[in-house]
Amino acid sequence: MEMLDTNDSGKNGHRTPGSRVRTALVIGGGVAGPVAALALRKAGIEATVYEAYPAAADGVGAWLGLAPNGLAALETVGADAAVRAVGHPVPGVVMSDGAGNRLTAFEGFSELPPTLTLRRDRLYRALADHAAAEGVAVEFGKRLVAAEEAPDGVVARFADGTWATADILIGADGIRSTVRTLIDPLAPAPEYAGILSFGGYAPADCGVEAEPGMMHFAFGRTFMGHWQAADGRLIWFAGLPADTPLTQAEVARTPSAEWLQRLRELYAGHVPGERMLRHADPADLMAVGPMERMPSVPHWHRGRMVLLGDSVHAPSSSSGQGASLALESAVELARCLRDLPSYGAAFAAYEALRRPRVELIGGNAAAVNEVKAGKKAAPAFPSPEEMLRPLHFHRIEWEKRATAGEPVGSW
Repeated sequence: MEMLDTNDSGKNGHRTPGSRVRTALVIGGGVAGPVAALALRKAGIEATVYEAYPAAADGVGAWLGLAPNGLAALETVGADAAVRAVGHPVPGVVMSDGAGNRLTAFEGFSELPPTLTLRRDRLYRALADHAAAEGVAVEFGKRLVAAEEAPDGVVARFADGTWATADILIGADGIRSTVRTLIDPLAPAPEYAGILSFGGYAPADCGVEAEPGMMHFAFGRTFMGHWQAADGRLIWFAGLPADTPLTQAEVARTPSAEWLQRLRELYAGHVPGERMLRHADPADLMAVGPMERMPSVPHWHRGRMVLLGDSVHAPSSSSGQGASLALESAVELARCLRDLPSYGAAFAAYEALRRPRVELIGGNAAAVNEVKAGKKAAPAFPSPEEMLRPLHFHRIEWEKRATAGEPVGSW
């Protein structure tokens, strides 16, 4: 493939991509997809997002945290302000045991913006609206069923009988990725952590401590976390150990009142779980479903197809990094495509740069999951500052030219 001079001026004043990639199909319109399209556009590559669902995912999903490293990735594509407008800052961490004894606290890094908490659908809407305002096209009702490669491009075929073609195809289609199985039919499936995840609300006057701006974690026989929302209510999240995995649909078939009763029985005597669950309303229960993570995926790319975000490195919610890592990867992939001489070299460099970091974070989260599932006792954790520093300070150096031999490091 002919190599172009990457110092040439490209569209919108950006460099012409050295890989000769001009167009991309982004499969998946969740969190990573729109940001990948924005980053590719900044790199001079036109990308269209194809979403399987027939309409925007408004009202879908529970709460999540977006860490400073994720916000830095959004800043690269100019989407940080849109997300800050809908997020609630929670920079600090308090760790306690299940008897209510405070173990340690950390108020966050003064040099960094605070972690934001927000519902997944609000993050999705902010990113989708920003991408649309920047000219990114999104096609709904396009469920990918096959992809065929040719010497000059890749063809994506959708369940409705339509098709689309571009230079490359990016699988940002989540933990049950179709693109992952197209790249490698023997690719691993998501790994169940032995926990069903739930969340909900408790009133501000329920008698539970909740310092504004602090995320509270309480370990013990069971685990629970909570923080104070902007309206004063407490938002809690908890796990229910279960050896048999249930699908999200199966979880939804059990009445919320029944799940809440099981949680109350499990968290009897837990501080602050017992009190918050006593005041929880079944109507507000968020039955998130099975906690899952992706084990190590052997093949991140093949030919003109490559994986991104949860499709290849979902670390489970215990990491607090799922969305942030996906955003980092979206920016890193676009940087590599911008600077390296072929899409193959770009995909390989992207994987080399991202795999060590995401697999270490995912492995650490898996160890925490074993504690939450009651399979191991809680270890002596390092201080929150020690745990969070390598996570929150990580940056994708967009202005730096990507090279095939770029140092990777452990994070």
